[in-house]
Amino acid sequence: MTDDIAAWNRLATLARAPGAGGIRALLDADRPARFTHPAAGLTLDLSRTSITEEVRDALLALARARGVTRFRDAMAAGEAVNVTERRAALHMALRGPNGAFRADGEDASGDVHATLRAMEAFARGVHDGTITGATGARFTDVVNIGIGGSDLGPAMVARALWRPGMPMRAHYLANVDAHAWEAMRPGLDPRTTLVLVASKTFTTQETMANAALVKAWLAEAVGDRAGQHLAALSTNLPATAAFGIAPDRVFGFKDWVGGRFSLWSAVGLSVALACGWDVFTELLAGAREMDGHFLSAPDDANLPLLLAATEVWHVNFLGLPSRAVLPYDERLARFAAHLQQLEMESLGKRVTADGMQVTYATGPVVFGEPGTNAQHSFLQLIHQGTMTVPVDFVVIARPDHAHAASHRILLANVLAQAEALARGRTEAEARAEMARAGLPAAEVDRLAPHRTFPGDRPSTIIILPSLTPRALGALVALYEHKVACLGAFWRINPFDQWGVELGKQLAAGILPALEGATTAADPATAATVAQIRASWR
Repeated sequence: MTDDIAAWNRLATLARAPGAGGIRALLDADRPARFTHPAAGLTLDLSRTSITEEVRDALLALARARGVTRFRDAMAAGEAVNVTERRAALHMALRGPNGAFRADGEDASGDVHATLRAMEAFARGVHDGTITGATGARFTDVVNIGIGGSDLGPAMVARALWRPGMPMRAHYLANVDAHAWEAMRPGLDPRTTLVLVASKTFTTQETMANAALVKAWLAEAVGDRAGQHLAALSTNLPATAAFGIAPDRVFGFKDWVGGRFSLWSAVGLSVALACGWDVFTELLAGAREMDGHFLSAPDDANLPLLLAATEVWHVNFLGLPSRAVLPYDERLARFAAHLQQLEMESLGKRVTADGMQVTYATGPVVFGEPGTNAQHSFLQLIHQGTMTVPVDFVVIARPDHAHAASHRILLANVLAQAEALARGRTEAEARAEMARAGLPAAEVDRLAPHRTFPGDRPSTIIILPSLTPRALGALVALYEHKVACLGAFWRINPFDQWGVELGKQLAAGILPALEGATTAADPATAATVAQIRASWR
């Protein structure tokens, strides 16, 4: 504890030093080489942050004092690091070699690989026409019905990796608002649509409501043979059977698989169906490569640890409560949405793992949009607003299209944004630029404050050579491990989500009030229910 306090206080002292948040003054010629780190096919560039060697060493000292690597090793060993639910967090086992991970003293890989073999057989059977719908027609579309981790991860990956000519089209239905289903339905043929119902318990309210809608739609077309169009990603075999899903079409996963870490499990079946089994296995391989790096690399070259340490510096010592994620690739349009759940559901905690009140900031707000779209919306605030917002730029070096000129423009824009955030533009530079353009002196005086950029705004750049399944797997695993490190840094449990559960419990009580069977207990809720019901008359 003494080392912990000393390390924290050292960082607090460094953060109070004049120019502690400054970046522009640090940007010498050799800084990129000192603050750029490759691993698992990715490159992490931290040179445009205010972290110096001294700050980095102090952050790593804090990591040692708070047992970040001990937490990492305990997670890999299958210990119950999810302390509130008394579970392991073994998502690494989902993509690891057979026999590599244990939980509760038992091999954790056997069931994983048995499920993978069943998923492969099912996917290949669908693709080769051995498994068909009720009419004998081949499946052309797969609809994944889930929410949260059963939706965001696979939806993001399928959008990123699907290419014309791949086996099936994937669709993701999450929102219980039936407008989502009504918008999706016209593009589907029930005779050629395969439906996956993704719910570990098979009781998730939103998922089961949507599943009932889609099952009724299937039944209209194929009658009592709708079950031939259904599969489940679940562990509740009695419930899946009652819904009409055959046991050999149910793919399960263990309690130690958290929803937002479940992409690699049976929850990824929609990806395998849409993109092909080989694509899915390459995705797993990329994540496995990042796992190996995370478990073995030294602290000062460990990408997840360095990314987490950077967040600690920004959040806890510079007081920056948010972060933007900007992938400069349209295929990663849903990447920020996936990270929002992964990070904010994991790190939005107000007590430590042992139940004590947290006395420092945790869980920054994460938001983002693809590439140049963001430049024409919220990046104005990040450049010239009154708050500093760190940015993660994700860059794909090589495109998968033939439009080289467009890609060079894209790359020029992302690098320009990073440079502008770091260096800014002084008033003197703004004045000189306008003078060179021939503006009158009075106009220069008028516009100079508006054309001045403070700079010293931090960003990281993560470079992928190309957007392959392997590279994407490594990228997602990088952020998963960053979350685990932050859990240890902040002494919180990153693997539970009790706040989510509260909303579910309250919704179950409010639904009967909306149906007119009861009155909501909360007066404000009861009044709102009355207003809504009045509009139905």
